[in-house]
Amino acid sequence: MTPAALSLWAGFAIGLAFGAAGQVSGFCLNRGLRGLWVTGDGTKIRAFALALAAAIVGTQILDGAGAVDLRQSIYVGTSFSWLLLPVGGALFGYGMIACNGCGARALVLLGQGNLRSFVVLVCLGIAAYVTLTGLLAPLRAQAAGFTGTAIAEGPQSLPYLLARSAGANVTRFVTAIVLAGLLAWFAFAHKPFRDSRKDVAGGTIIGLLIPAGWLATGWIGNDDFDPVPLASLTFIAPIGETIQYAMIATGAKPGFGVAVVSGVFIGSLAAALSTGAWHLEGFPSAGRMARYMGGGALMGVGGALALGCSIGQGLTGLSTLAFGSFLAAGGILLGARLALRGPLALPAL
Repeated sequence: MTPAALSLWAGFAIGLAFGAAGQVSGFCLNRGLRGLWVTGDGTKIRAFALALAAAIVGTQILDGAGAVDLRQSIYVGTSFSWLLLPVGGALFGYGMIACNGCGARALVLLGQGNLRSFVVLVCLGIAAYVTLTGLLAPLRAQAAGFTGTAIAEGPQSLPYLLARSAGANVTRFVTAIVLAGLLAWFAFAHKPFRDSRKDVAGGTIIGLLIPAGWLATGWIGNDDFDPVPLASLTFIAPIGETIQYAMIATGAKPGFGVAVVSGVFIGSLAAALSTGAWHLEGFPSAGRMARYMGGGALMGVGGALALGCSIGQGLTGLSTLAFGSFLAAGGILLGARLALRGPLALPAL
């Protein structure tokens, strides 16, 4: 079996694990932010914080050991857009609240029979491809070129910037340990979270799947003649790619993202069937359907501009400690906050 084929199977296995863990634990940034800012339940946001801590440590160990080279990822480039990343993140965050979940959560919910999520995923995937390669692509590319910036020469990430004043691995691991330690402290200082085994397990497992994704593409898929592009978990472009592949599979090859998306759906379906959680759900009204369609489209456009979603930037991007990922993640939080509180707040579902 070629490295590319092995990478696909690894991606499918990672997707299975993500789907099952997401189904059982209810892991979701949308639920976490609603709990933090609206209902007062801080359990889910702490699961996300724990996942980010695990993702940062695992990813930085892999990069520091030379198992993967994060400079080959879309996050750690030589420049980043100071405009598109936060604006795209804000659009994504607002859309995520509008349709009550991100793309990854929609895949998990589809696995348990939620037909609302199917509508969200179709709108998200089409909007993402319209922005990435379709009608909006020239505008996106021009805006990215006009607003590109760099904090310093070379890779635009915190470890590489700090490495100019000290040893690369020393600064890398100190930075990773400090940030991960603060996130873990935030998570485990909350007794209800400590007492929730499924949230602790869900956050840990999903966080570790991020470095697993880097390994699947950057190590397992490493081939001098046909290398697999370095990537990990993200769900904006891959959802659109999966829809496209389903329509024109003849003569085409699925990518790592398609394998992950397929695995998430099947993993969630298996977990839902085994636990009795599977049941069909639809829209209670046409107005609710319109809101979910708009939210899905916002997530597709915003995620394409921000180079990722709540998982793609909120976990995978931030695991690289790239400056652009901090901007994108901040935009996601801002958009979600606007949708939940203030004059732009959306009516409760």
